[in-house]
Amino acid sequence: MQFGVKFHKQHSSSDEELLADYKKSLTINVLGVLYERYMALVYGLSLKYLRDKEAAKDAVMQIFEKLVEKLPNQEVRNFKSWLYVVAKNHCLMQLRKNKQTKQVVFDERFMDFEDNFHLQKAMDDERIKSRLDNCIEQLPPHQRAAIRQFYLEELSYKEISLLMTDDIKKIKSFIQNGKRNLKICLEKDVKL
Repeated sequence: MQFGVKFHKQHSSSDEELLADYKKSLTINVLGVLYERYMALVYGLSLKYLRDKEAAKDAVMQIFEKLVEKLPNQEVRNFKSWLYVVAKNHCLMQLRKNKQTKQVVFDERFMDFEDNFHLQKAMDDERIKSRLDNCIEQLPPHQRAAIRQFYLEELSYKEISLLMTDDIKKIKSFIQNGKRNLKICLEKDVKL
């Protein structure tokens, strides 16, 4: 009977209470109660972006799995807003991933003729990407997170502010300082 009382109490608890309870206990059932409140929102958002019912259902499950992983280490002030941003980002990443897997067929004669040029360009691009990744890793944590979210995940200042739980002015400062530090790092790398 004790379980029934606790279960009923969880359903009437606020988002903040459930979130605090989950962070303290790491009990999946508590997170499930909280997530259940917004599952329709997540499904609707996923369906809007992915335009496929099965993909949207998969996204709902994948996002829940992300919450299990992310929530214990996140400072979340407004669960619904935070979840919305997480769900939106998940869908956008899915769309990007699907775009990248499209096949392109080239004429073999063109590929033979341009083979050396494309190989050199690919190697140069890979070196630049590797240097940039290395420099991003050297940034202070807040700058690194803001730079990744703004440039790589293409989030807005507001979305980053919600995720990092800092005001927009700080986010802009993290990005500006991060860009300056990246430039310094990349210029230092070129001189070597």
